[in-house]
Amino acid sequence: MIIVGLTGSIGMGKTTAANYLKRLGIPVHEADAEVHKLMAPGGAAVAAVLQAFPGVVSNGMIDRQKLGNAVFGKPDELARLEAILHPLVREDSIRWCEKQKAKGAKLVVLDIPLLYEIGRENDCDLVWVVSAPAFIQRRRVLARFGITPEKLNAVLARQLPDSEKRRRADAVIYTGFGHIVSRWFINRALEKALAQNERC
Repeated sequence: MIIVGLTGSIGMGKTTAANYLKRLGIPVHEADAEVHKLMAPGGAAVAAVLQAFPGVVSNGMIDRQKLGNAVFGKPDELARLEAILHPLVREDSIRWCEKQKAKGAKLVVLDIPLLYEIGRENDCDLVWVVSAPAFIQRRRVLARFGITPEKLNAVLARQLPDSEKRRRADAVIYTGFGHIVSRWFINRALEKALAQNERC
């Protein structure tokens, strides 16, 4: 079974690419969705997060807005949060991959926004990077609720530059030129990966 890491900087269209892969019947594990589960009531990360950040509770639950305020612009605090969440997400993705392999899946996708930044490329056979022109990226992100240019710049400062991600990638999925073009890049990357699997 081939494990593909799908990544890309904020606003590049990674979620849209992942959704298209799911429509094609490709199993996709979403790191962001797993983080939500971990911090939901009864989630495996709740106790540790509340111990590390006691002021982020509202109505007995983790208030994601308060948690965001507690770590935004504070590298040490963000590192504390990531040290709690990233190992749990990785463990879940490994168990998930084992289940998909048992089901007979030929290829699965791990949707991980910070794949290169946290070294998760080592868990993958191939890496696909979703990319778009910088001006389109900024337009997309700044259209989101609550995102300011300062917040966008802070996020980008923590992420590996898009050019470096593309350099390291096994395939680049270009967005920003319409869905037809994006899907063509996805289909081509998928065909090459499956053909490689057949040769192995």
